[in-house]
Amino acid sequence: MLARRIIPCLDVHGGRVVKGVNFVNLRDAGDPVQVAARYDAEGADELVFLDITASHEERDILLEIVRQTSEVIFMPLTVGGGIRTLEDIRMLLKAGCDKVSINSAAVRNPEFVAQAARRFGSQCIVVNIDPRRVAVPAEGADTAEHQELVNSVPEHLRVVPHPAPAGFDSPTSQVWWEVHISGGRIPTGMDALALAQEMERLGAGEIVLTSMDADGTKDGYDIEITRAVSDAVTIPVVASGGCGSPAHMLDALTEGGASAALAASIFHYGEYTVREARQYLARHGVPVRTDEPLPASS
Repeated sequence: MLARRIIPCLDVHGGRVVKGVNFVNLRDAGDPVQVAARYDAEGADELVFLDITASHEERDILLEIVRQTSEVIFMPLTVGGGIRTLEDIRMLLKAGCDKVSINSAAVRNPEFVAQAARRFGSQCIVVNIDPRRVAVPAEGADTAEHQELVNSVPEHLRVVPHPAPAGFDSPTSQVWWEVHISGGRIPTGMDALALAQEMERLGAGEIVLTSMDADGTKDGYDIEITRAVSDAVTIPVVASGGCGSPAHMLDALTEGGASAALAASIFHYGEYTVREARQYLARHGVPVRTDEPLPASS
């Protein structure tokens, strides 16, 4: 069985690592290069770097910080935020990242994911999906941009009710999961499960699934949607949003069916180390990468 991955995430705003709750109320967590170096020393499997306001501010990602980060770590680096063109991807890969994470552009122009996968290979194309539970699918709009976006969603990608996954204590028998973009600011009228399947069809190699409802709460991942998306696609799904302890990672990797668990707050503020999380998972039977050297070949 493939080893499950532990992935710290650096949300970067104004050149600093930050962390909020439900995508707002950000607080400082340090210099991204220094934080990345610490996680590399702790033995993280991968690192995700997200410039969380690049799309909303319609600017390019902070390439110099990406370059500096890649120079101090030896683990795979995924970078996202403000990626809109194939040239953006080329520049990020040139700056030292191994994978790119596409969010808003994947919703606005799904064909961009197919173009990127053909040009650079599916193995380095990640799609980050930010869903929120809603009572009903989006029908109205509070801005012209929202109205245009919702109206442009193809029928097969529109928000629909899903039966609550079996075995979960859901408040209702049906769940709507609506995708949001631009750092969670804009609802799209797009269904999270349908979008994940579409991204796999177009060539994405991985999905990072960030529950907006759970993000920053430290109450645990949204296991229901993690399981639903993991069951809907065959590519790896990274659980994101809500991790407050290694026990929550265990839930995401077992009950949720995720291939990796992404976390921020518990690592940034010293509540747990990556090594402690890995040891906890190993004790509970989850296959993880070990720090011990491989035996010498005979």
